[in-house]
Amino acid sequence: MKALIAFTARSLRTERPRPFGASIVQTKSGKTLLQALNNVTQEFDPSAHAEVRAIRLATKRLKQLSLAGYTLYTTCEPCPMCMSTALWAGLDRVVYGATIEDANRHFNQIQIPAEEVAARSDMDCVIDGPFLRDDCYALFTHPHMQRAIRHWSSRKRK
Repeated sequence: MKALIAFTARSLRTERPRPFGASIVQTKSGKTLLQALNNVTQEFDPSAHAEVRAIRLATKRLKQLSLAGYTLYTTCEPCPMCMSTALWAGLDRVVYGATIEDANRHFNQIQIPAEEVAARSDMDCVIDGPFLRDDCYALFTHPHMQRAIRHWSSRKRK
């Protein structure tokens, strides 16, 4: 998780800071397969959340639909779309940092906990979190991120 936080924090030094990062890690070895950031605005794709992007990239890299044997680490608790994608991919485990409530202080969120999404499915996935919550929440409160959030919220929706 610390490596993911550092990876995500690097975006705070760019023109497009993002507090949402995700990584896919082999459950047994702990070896990182890949990392991804949220890319919604850059791709003009509301589904381009960090978790969904990481899962898409991982299944393409492995050339298989199943991510059994892998764990998803994410800087924020997965939204229902991201948690559903994790379940469909067959991930062993999801480990998250900041909570949906933390994210909702800065961004609109669908406030259904990841554990509730998992409990309503017939797919198994261990959910751990919040883990290193303060470190992950600091990604949201970083001054560069806060400036970006103010800029986004000042733009009119079309």
